[in-house]
Formats: sequence, C-alpha cells, structure tokens
Amino acid sequence: MSTIINNLNWRYATKKFDASKKISNEDLEKIKEAIRLSASSYGLQPYKILIVENPELRAKIQPAAWGQSQIVDASHLIIFANETNFGDAGIDSFADNIVATRGIPAESIQGYVDFMKSKISTLPVETRNHWTSKQTYIALANLLSAAAELKIDATPMEGFEAEKVNEILGLDKLGLNTSLIATLGYRHEEDATQHFKKVRKSNEELFINL
Repeated sequence: MSTIINNLNWRYATKKFDASKKISNEDLEKIKEAIRLSASSYGLQPYKILIVENPELRAKIQPAAWGQSQIVDASHLIIFANETNFGDAGIDSFADNIVATRGIPAESIQGYVDFMKSKISTLPVETRNHWTSKQTYIALANLLSAAAELKIDATPMEGFEAEKVNEILGLDKLGLNTSLIATLGYRHEEDATQHFKKVRKSNEELFINL
C-alpha cells in the first residue's frame, strides 16, 4: 500500500511536458491494459479510447482544447469518447462477449440481458449519454494510477470544446462523443508545478463516519 500512496503523491497534473521524450511501446501497452481492465457499470464499457500520435491532428485539436501546450508536447494524447445513444445493440454485443469468453449458453444470461435493457434502453437518450460519459471517468482513474506506477506523467483534461474535437476526429459519424482528454509523457524540468506541495482536503474534512 505504501507504494501506491507514494505513486499518488508523486503524480500531479503536468503543465509542461518534455516534447523530446516518448513513452515506450511496452509501457504504453501496460497503460492500455490498465484502461481495458477498468470497472464499469454492468461491465459494459460504453466508450472507445483514441490514442492520437499524429502531430498534425494534434495541432488541429489544440485550439479546441483552449490552446493548452500539453496537447502537442506530450508523448501521447488520449481521447476518452463515450458512446451516444447506447442501448440494445451495445448490450447484445456485451452479451455475445460473455457467452464467447465464458463458454456458456446464451440462454443462461438472457435474464440478465433483459434486466440491463429494461434499466438502460428505456432511459431518455440524454440520460444515457450522460451515463456513458460518466463511465469514462472510471477508466481515466486506472490510467492515472497505472501511469504513476510507471513514473509516466499524466494530465487529465476537461478544458476543451467537445463539439469541435468531435468534428475534427469525425466522432459524430461513429456515434461517439469526446468526454475526457488525457495527455501522457514526461514532465519538463522547467515545469514549476512539479515542485508545488499537493493540496488536498484533510481526512477530517473529507471523510464522514456514520
């Protein structure tokens, strides 16, 4: 546990990346696997993860992300895109995966499938889109923890115009929406933020025992 706490104390939202340093393929695969193993409601994972390395594409995204330098200077740009209008088709696909992975008959989980559809597909589209967007935050948490363990810097971002990023990446046509952005790489030695003391609420302020 001490290692986990040390890693979380080490990490911070990096403001300036060293553009000359790149994440190895091996470490990137570890981070991807951590994201893939993230928890999600019902296990559905109603989102896609875009890994943007193309410098020209990242330059187009930067203005839509308030001009933040991390977008172009970080080793990798990660886009968390939630599925829009998620419903029966996505649930059926998940059910097929369960059947194939566990080698069980589809009939054995039909009750569970029907239950998920009754709770999800019947919701208004706006409510479903909000729900799938929230799921990406769980995956982001795994990314941040895995990156910290590998001593890779990460910056989670909500400062962007989703509609513009969607347009640049053509996400609307894919039934996706930009929910979160994260940049990965290595802190620049000139990034003064790395020397700031971490500011968090105390245990007494944060936790309530009932």
